[in-house]
Amino acid sequence: MKFIVSSGDLLKALQLISGVTGGNSSLPVLENFLFDLDEGRLTIYGSDGETTMKTSIGVQSEDKDRIAVPSKLLTDIIKTFSEQPLTFSKKENQLEIVDEKDNYFIALDDVDQYPSIPEIEVEKSLKIKASVLAEAINNTIFATGNDAMRPVMTGILFQFNESESCFVATDAHRLVKYTRRDSVSAEPIEFIMPKKPLILLKNALAAYDDEVLIDFNDTNARFTYNETQWVCRLIDGKYPNYDAVIPKENPNVLTINRQLFLSSLKRASLFSNKSTSQVRLVLNGNLLKLSAEDLDFANKAEMSLPCDYNGEELKIGFNSKFLNEMLNNISSEDITLEMSTSNRAGIIKPVDGKDDNEDILMLVMPVMLNQ
Repeated sequence: MKFIVSSGDLLKALQLISGVTGGNSSLPVLENFLFDLDEGRLTIYGSDGETTMKTSIGVQSEDKDRIAVPSKLLTDIIKTFSEQPLTFSKKENQLEIVDEKDNYFIALDDVDQYPSIPEIEVEKSLKIKASVLAEAINNTIFATGNDAMRPVMTGILFQFNESESCFVATDAHRLVKYTRRDSVSAEPIEFIMPKKPLILLKNALAAYDDEVLIDFNDTNARFTYNETQWVCRLIDGKYPNYDAVIPKENPNVLTINRQLFLSSLKRASLFSNKSTSQVRLVLNGNLLKLSAEDLDFANKAEMSLPCDYNGEELKIGFNSKFLNEMLNNISSEDITLEMSTSNRAGIIKPVDGKDDNEDILMLVMPVMLNQ
């Protein structure tokens, strides 16, 4: 096996794939990249046992062969090269890398131990713009849960129908529903994607603005774009009926500058109890009184913020960490916080800055106020 490749092209491919390698102690061979050389095309695979990713780059070669190369060592050494052609040669159980003047040797793993590359039997397919998919992931992934006892809530629900698509994430304390009207499907489609591959996919899509093809069946999904392909195992189970927990009647509506509210929350949270992160909102007229208190250390903060409030006088408590994270993931200048009573969820929505084809709804559960 011998091929010549641009160090820059190779590094981009390795950095893209490296996020998915490793993380499977039962299969040490997955700490490697799988290189599959087919004459002038090098296909690079990475896997953690649940998600497999591949991408292809052009090389100068007439050979065909497969090798397993330690992913971290190879990526680290390629990072050190300036843009230049590198020559790779397989010498028994080593991979030799030759630059303009030096030689480097990396021990190869047993390629026969590398698991077979998964192929899925496609049952349904759809296409979605890369920018839309990246935006959907970015707007929801922070609200996913981490409870292994409730695996469906550790991922994002993808739903498509003939009029819209919805992307939903929840950890039972908060919920985010991101809706698009420009990505639809003629037939209903629904599946739950795990968090890790979506984080990697979101980062990979940042520089890509074409369509992504999604093929899937009951157990796996495959995302294909450009020269890159992901295959990952779906989360099995039925997603909670999220619409049932979204209050439909919310007569008390607070409209406030997002940045003002966010910066005030961050200051107030410094004074809150560290176990509850509770902040208190008292709403009456066009004034929001925001406060936090830690009785254990006699710390307290009280603030008054200008706002536009329509509704009855209301006292309600929230976890400041959840509010901070939600407001950080909204880009609008102003937001609304819709509420009904002090013991029912609040609904956060952006007032401006949205695309005509998108909607975003963020639900946050209240916490019991300390009297």
